[in-house]
Amino acid sequence: MQSLIANLPALRQRLRALGALPLHEERVLRLWANALPQTSGRRRLEDFMPQSLRAALPALDEELRALARLRSHHPAEDGSARLLVELSDGQAVESVLLPRDGLCVSTQLGCAVGCTFCMTGREGLLRQLGSGEIVAQVALARTMRPVKKVVFMGMGEPAHNLDNVLDAIDLLGGAGGIGHKQLVFSTVGDRRVFDRLPLGRVKPALALSLHTTKPALREQLLPRAPRIDPEELVELGETYARTTGYPIQLQWTLLEGINDGDDEVEAIARLLRGKYAILNMIPYNQVDGLPYRRPSWERAAEIARTLHRRGILTKLRQSAGQDVEGGCGQLRARAAGTSGWKPLIPTALGRP
Repeated sequence: MQSLIANLPALRQRLRALGALPLHEERVLRLWANALPQTSGRRRLEDFMPQSLRAALPALDEELRALARLRSHHPAEDGSARLLVELSDGQAVESVLLPRDGLCVSTQLGCAVGCTFCMTGREGLLRQLGSGEIVAQVALARTMRPVKKVVFMGMGEPAHNLDNVLDAIDLLGGAGGIGHKQLVFSTVGDRRVFDRLPLGRVKPALALSLHTTKPALREQLLPRAPRIDPEELVELGETYARTTGYPIQLQWTLLEGINDGDDEVEAIARLLRGKYAILNMIPYNQVDGLPYRRPSWERAAEIARTLHRRGILTKLRQSAGQDVEGGCGQLRARAAGTSGWKPLIPTALGRP
């Protein structure tokens, strides 16, 4: 059963019922999000905190820790580590400790988008993660190492759990002490995102999963993503980038023979010319049972150099955790004994 405080509004309500004033509430949430004991600080609790809240803190602290417990830890040679995180109802999601004090968190159990190159989408959507469960992944990671950047790129589509994700972002960008542009909201593209994100107190950086300039191919690769033409998607991202003052990040998973051709490179150069954007190209993270392959590093580097020469800021990134099955959903599937699943690949998706 999902915890009664899996969502931040419920947690805040619990604190207020225990007599917490806004300053007490803020203190409890700040210490939790930063993985610090509730007894931290120079002031004695009995000097300023209501007795009813003080008495409840040990049990509450245990409930907060139970929102996200480490089931298994898989360090990689590149300094990243994949974490299998158990939720209070016994289900598990994945978080990834990234090099340079970053953390990738999950926002859903499963995913409804069904990207054909991603294992998470094989399960479909099982349930939403509460905002407290999202923050709890950060608190858990901070017991292991510093976390100064959080990317919402793990299991799930953040736009499909928008209220909970934005609540978590608001807390992490305030009491959680993370710089706003160090919170990266990643989405396949959903018009609600472009309406809601500019209204928040905390305005995160935005990453859009592009993967191709071809509308028909994008529909095949991301079969249940909103039908937004890549050109319009880039324009929506450009508007948000100019609003926040930091560039849009465009994600491109390089699939050999699918979206790494010269035609795509030329189309990218035309599409992104003059845009306030960074193109993150990530060679595909191999998943057993899927027909996709990584292009050679030489080919990936050639694409990045060509785009740089054309004036497109391009970062060629190595997928984190290659040696620990870093592709999202792989660790959960392996733990559940479902690694032998059969992929559903659109028959029209072929090599150009």
